[in-house]
Amino acid sequence: MVWRKGPPLTRLPGQWEPWEATLDDAQASGLQLSDKVGLTADDEARADRWQTHVRELPILAIDELKGSEVLLRRAHHVLVWIMHFYVHTTPLSLSTIRIPPPLTVPLLQVSAQLQLPPVLTYSDDVLYNWAFKIPPSPALATRPPALDNLRCLTLFTGTRDEEEFYLASARIELRGVEALSLMSSVMDEVFVGDTIAMRRIATYLRAIADVIADLTKILGAVRDGCDPEIFYNVIRPWFRGTDSDTKKRKWEFEGLELDPELKKPTELSGPSAGQSSLIHALDIFFGVDKYSHSNFLDTPAASKATSSYVPSTSASTASLGSAPASTAVPFLIRMQSYMPRHHRAFLHHLSSNPRPLRAFVESAGDEKLLDAYNFVVTALKVFRDEHVRIVALYILSPSKRANALQEKQLKGTGGTDAFQFVKGVRDQTAGALLRRDEGKEQSGV
Repeated sequence: MVWRKGPPLTRLPGQWEPWEATLDDAQASGLQLSDKVGLTADDEARADRWQTHVRELPILAIDELKGSEVLLRRAHHVLVWIMHFYVHTTPLSLSTIRIPPPLTVPLLQVSAQLQLPPVLTYSDDVLYNWAFKIPPSPALATRPPALDNLRCLTLFTGTRDEEEFYLASARIELRGVEALSLMSSVMDEVFVGDTIAMRRIATYLRAIADVIADLTKILGAVRDGCDPEIFYNVIRPWFRGTDSDTKKRKWEFEGLELDPELKKPTELSGPSAGQSSLIHALDIFFGVDKYSHSNFLDTPAASKATSSYVPSTSASTASLGSAPASTAVPFLIRMQSYMPRHHRAFLHHLSSNPRPLRAFVESAGDEKLLDAYNFVVTALKVFRDEHVRIVALYILSPSKRANALQEKQLKGTGGTDAFQFVKGVRDQTAGALLRRDEGKEQSGV
């Protein structure tokens, strides 16, 4: 969810310039994946020089970052991008990827402050990875940004394909701000609850459906700028966390002993579209989450280690903790722990609404209101139809052509069976539609 506070910070203050310069160097050096077919000796030498530089960095203190959420977000962005460059340029001959103290210590400290995993997340790729191509005039600064006036701050490959992949999601988040505003208006009218309020709610719901229709178009337009083969073979491998690492190599964070409060990371799944709090907010607001979020029970990676993710259906309490995970948790619920903490709090606010929209529609006995509700749920289902097509185009088809994996083994960047997962969420979203007789039964008609 991109909040209406302008674009993210583009650079940290000077005392953390060594991090920024290291990330700049990684992008400028043209670092290549260690499992790239045809990797040259020159590629290996460049990676080795850059990794040596990372290991020789000073361990920079984060004390002066702690008072600013904006600075902490930028620090997390920079450090996790450096880490993914480091992890995925580590020679395949090494069975353990050792992340050095100059990276481990500040990354884990920043992540603890933000209550985020120390790994690349959707917010690092999308929410805090955009800027304006041309700064808008002050008179237009408070208006929603033109969606064609965006660029990315950080890229692994430097390709237009990679930039357009991230910007498709950024455009969805920015366009979705209007839906959030309309949702607020709906909540106000639900508390009034009279006949006039029902008419207004129906109007707002149809307006939200129009926004979702725009989100579907934006999602589909990713085809215009991002080639599926380039995405699958060149871009996507940089996202891999421990769940989707094809070599199953261990990530060893060195330097934990330098700060007694640091804990061994356990949630390292990597970025996923399932971490979009905008889409979660729509699901929760319309009561669709009871259907779509139950899909794909997922055993957290943390349950395989000594410390564990503590699953919770309350978005505000989803966290990293030391209690062992006794049960599997739905994948989309687990992905909430990868969202910015303020977004998790907002989702909790929505889920705690004492007068949820779906229950109101069920009890109202108003056919126009019910039709408007079903109209917007159908728009969500159509959005997910498009997501299924995108996953088929960008993951399923390239993987088959490469003969890398069979369909049932395909992993999303969050560690799920990508195609079956999005199909399941799509199909279960349709289950949220209300029948006319349901509304009548609830109202006593």
